[in-house]
Amino acid sequence: MTGRVLVVSGTGTDVGKTVVTAALAALAVAAGERVAVLKPAQTGVAPGEPGDLAAVAALVPGVTTAELARYPEPLAPETAARRAGLPPVTPGAAVDAARDLAGDHDVVLVEGAGGLLVRFTPDGTLADIAAKLGAPVLVVAAAGLGTLNHTALTTEALAHRGLACAGVVVGSWPAEPDLAARCNLADLPAVTGVPLLGALPERSGALRPAEFARVARHTLAPALGGVWHSSRP
Repeated sequence: MTGRVLVVSGTGTDVGKTVVTAALAALAVAAGERVAVLKPAQTGVAPGEPGDLAAVAALVPGVTTAELARYPEPLAPETAARRAGLPPVTPGAAVDAARDLAGDHDVVLVEGAGGLLVRFTPDGTLADIAAKLGAPVLVVAAAGLGTLNHTALTTEALAHRGLACAGVVVGSWPAEPDLAARCNLADLPAVTGVPLLGALPERSGALRPAEFARVARHTLAPALGGVWHSSRP
């Protein structure tokens, strides 16, 4: 394995994890790097329908994408696989796929399903995949009320397992942030002990690739290849 691997986890579902993954890919591509995005398990999408990787590919042309399995019901991967009568994606299979991609890419982004401890198998989670890869985990969080608890629980679970947290990114920053969202810019790093590394504007996933790359650069921090600073969301 030669390329860098970063695991992307949400604090839950619908927090903007796929768009953040695409933004990371866009910045790496802009820097001249070869980028692959791995989605070990896609749920809630029928065969032939576009899933999360189709959204990434539309936003970042030229990125390599790989999906190991998909299950039709919008459930945790282990549950969806069991109900569909299909084999689950094991952490070992996800690790092997990531390492294969890292052999001929500079950056491999592994996008989870839901939160850190959502099960892929009865005894395997995204945390186990990150541990086997020895890869840091970037946490994607919601902007508003409730996110402090969800994000602190996720970063605490990472620390408990000895896993490195690369930081936190707000996956969908509202056009008109309320008081809780504005306060959370300072409170997220305070309660988690890890840096806040960006806040992507809501509906960024609807942009054209060139504009999306520009937005990614201005809304992700230098540690991720952008120019954003938490004092100016």
